[in-house]
Amino acid sequence: MQFITSNFFPISLALMSGAMLLWNILGNRVRGITDVDTSGAVQLINHKNAFVLDVRQPDEFKTGHLLNAHLIPLGKLKERIGELTKYQDKPIVVVCRSGNRSGMACATLAKQGFTQTYNLSGGMMAWQKASLPVQK
Repeated sequence: MQFITSNFFPISLALMSGAMLLWNILGNRVRGITDVDTSGAVQLINHKNAFVLDVRQPDEFKTGHLLNAHLIPLGKLKERIGELTKYQDKPIVVVCRSGNRSGMACATLAKQGFTQTYNLSGGMMAWQKASLPVQK
């Protein structure tokens, strides 16, 4: 007991760090976000014919995007979600620059009943770092 009272702050800090890490892992699942790395995304695109949704801004998209990607900026996703209804039960790989906006897009799509959304971890930065093809 003396150890706990003497080290209350470091123990609390360790517990909070663990809880935040656990929430990051489980929270994404609860919000409907499934992360996929670049090789997993390639597998989905090539073998499952996944639809590629880019949620960046048009100027970012013009600098380079995944082959056959469709652009719907995150800010317009809710109003344009009707364009994606035919992909509601099909795999969708969602891409942004780093993986943050695409995670939000996956959560939005999950709330609308999309069952197979995948957030590209690391986004276009990871894609380019892996030297995968980019279309301009």
